[in-house]
Amino acid sequence: MNRNYTIAVLVNDQPGVLQRVSGLFGRRGFNIESITVGASQEAGLSRMVIVTAGDDKLLEQVSKQLYKLIDVIKVVDVSASPMVERELALIKVSADPSARPEILGVVETFRAAVVDIGPSTLIVQVVGGPEKIDAMIELLRPYGIREISRTGVTAMNRGTVKS
Repeated sequence: MNRNYTIAVLVNDQPGVLQRVSGLFGRRGFNIESITVGASQEAGLSRMVIVTAGDDKLLEQVSKQLYKLIDVIKVVDVSASPMVERELALIKVSADPSARPEILGVVETFRAAVVDIGPSTLIVQVVGGPEKIDAMIELLRPYGIREISRTGVTAMNRGTVKS
């Protein structure tokens, strides 16, 4: 059964590591739904959070292949335990002055924020899980979405589980 897996990969902060990790997925025919990379709690190490779809066999295969890469320190299936996942999206919406009150109602409902107001557009910032962002996009779609920029998922396990 296919489902989404969220994998945290701790790697040495070296040039080319992102390319080697993403290349591994491509060579194996695995699709990356999203990938985020940033500093970790340890100097010299970066944390990649990769969302991929597949089955348990795919996850096992990906983990084994990742560990073969020299700069990979640790691979954790974050989605195996309760986790917090967040993504940020900026959504530019057509917003004639007459439509703005309705759009602001949607923004307020989603606890989002208007971060830019133009003569005929608004840029909305929303933070949450992918489902929340997808839902907001669908509610804003009738007004005319001009542009969307999404960061991709970042995640960590709840409580005392280390990832």
